[in-house]
Amino acid sequence: MRFTDFLKATVLISAAAATALAAVTVASVSAKESVTVPVVGAAWWIAAGLIGAYLGSRGETSQPIGRLLASARTTSALPEVRPGRVLLNRLWPLLLCTISAGGLAFLAPQIPAIACGFTIIWALSWRRQDAAVTAIEERDGARFYIELGSPFRAIRLIRTPGFKTSLPSLNGGGQRRRVEKPVG
Repeated sequence: MRFTDFLKATVLISAAAATALAAVTVASVSAKESVTVPVVGAAWWIAAGLIGAYLGSRGETSQPIGRLLASARTTSALPEVRPGRVLLNRLWPLLLCTISAGGLAFLAPQIPAIACGFTIIWALSWRRQDAAVTAIEERDGARFYIELGSPFRAIRLIRTPGFKTSLPSLNGGGQRRRVEKPVG
């Protein structure tokens, strides 16, 4: 699976987990007719949205992703592509936490409300990483794929040849035209 596709899927699955946890929270709170949990939960979700938006506002790759890209193993052959297996292999902690928090909702509705906030932060903080990785791929003429491995080990990437993007100059002569500022 391409690494950029994995990053996009991670954001979408995290947002889906946040939506599911919010729905479970609302359903469990309506059964108990509590006022405190929805108000505190909504405040936490707004704060989580602001935190996630701040963390995801940068246009460059994060340091861990930069290290991961730099340590990618180079090969000329395309790796085996199994997107479902890769997603389950790498996102099982998110699935486990979502199911656990959702299952505990009717005992304590605070648990899915808190978990929902963390999945909001996760989704919003990773939302621009795929574009940053795509820019690196276009600049370097490479594609990054996730190497299949143990779900308990760190992600390893494979670097394959790709297409390098050449952007034309503004004046068509290979160099940017220099514009002189008028004096006076």
